[in-house]
Amino acid sequence: MDALFTAGFLSMLQALLRIFIIIVFAGFLVRKHIVDKKQIDALSRLTVIVLLPSLVFSHTLKYFDPQQLSYWWLLPILGVGMSFLGLLLAGTIFFPNPSKHKNLLAVASMQNAGYLVLPIGKMLYPDNFTAFSLLTFLFILGYNPILWTLGKHLVTSTETQDTSFDFKRIITPPAVANIISLLLVLSGWQHIFPNMLVDSVDFLGQAAIPVATFVLGATLGNISFKKLPSLAEIIKVLSVKYLLLPAVVLYVLWLFDIGKTAPLLSDFLIIQAAAAPATGLILQVRAYGGDRQKVGAMMLIAYIFCLLALPFWIALWHSL
Repeated sequence: MDALFTAGFLSMLQALLRIFIIIVFAGFLVRKHIVDKKQIDALSRLTVIVLLPSLVFSHTLKYFDPQQLSYWWLLPILGVGMSFLGLLLAGTIFFPNPSKHKNLLAVASMQNAGYLVLPIGKMLYPDNFTAFSLLTFLFILGYNPILWTLGKHLVTSTETQDTSFDFKRIITPPAVANIISLLLVLSGWQHIFPNMLVDSVDFLGQAAIPVATFVLGATLGNISFKKLPSLAEIIKVLSVKYLLLPAVVLYVLWLFDIGKTAPLLSDFLIIQAAAAPATGLILQVRAYGGDRQKVGAMMLIAYIFCLLALPFWIALWHSL
């Protein structure tokens, strides 16, 4: 068991370190004003409007087979379920005054389901990345609306700015590409697109992972360490993010012996459960108001702890 644990821990740690090298480099360029906000905004728009939709569309049309992935419909449900499980655990640990810490409830429960998880899959499962990416896209199909509605309301709730529901925030190009490509495959119409066209779109989509990783680092690079949340708040958020939520998910997977029947799915769910907070949260605070300093500092702390927490949980799962 010790050998399995060590091997799993080091494998995940090496994958994360490769990703974090890019994140730190991007953050350094932003802090030194070599790359400015306009350039990062342009890269972010390119990723959301062109690169990610291309990756989603091409991978779904080329590799999604409902007969081979018979439980595909379960992934969006799991995306919703994990979000609400995290919120339940966060609300419990911040009891009796969870309403006073709404922004931290969001940080503790809403994970980086795409920008961090996809690069991890690319590094850790290079031979199975197409299957891993499909799991991610289907999971996000259910998770993303929660992040951009309830997550937005919670993370911006400490200020008086508008926190009303905005339907446009969840109708994003990756979501549209996800739904359209999914419907095409389920209806059997995916073959109306020539292979050459799909291959070209896929070639464009290959840039999504490295560019999205750079954007993630650049976003975190703007966060300041000058004023930190209280130690109690840090412990509570990290306890939910890296102890309670992954422990519950691991127990359920172990209880139903999912690791033997669907090993990639079980690994994917462990990674999602122990992933760092969603960068969308800090973008929401910037766009709609809120305690930018507290949310940003808490996220930066959570990303640092993720370097050890995520390898620990995947290693523990592989050693069971």
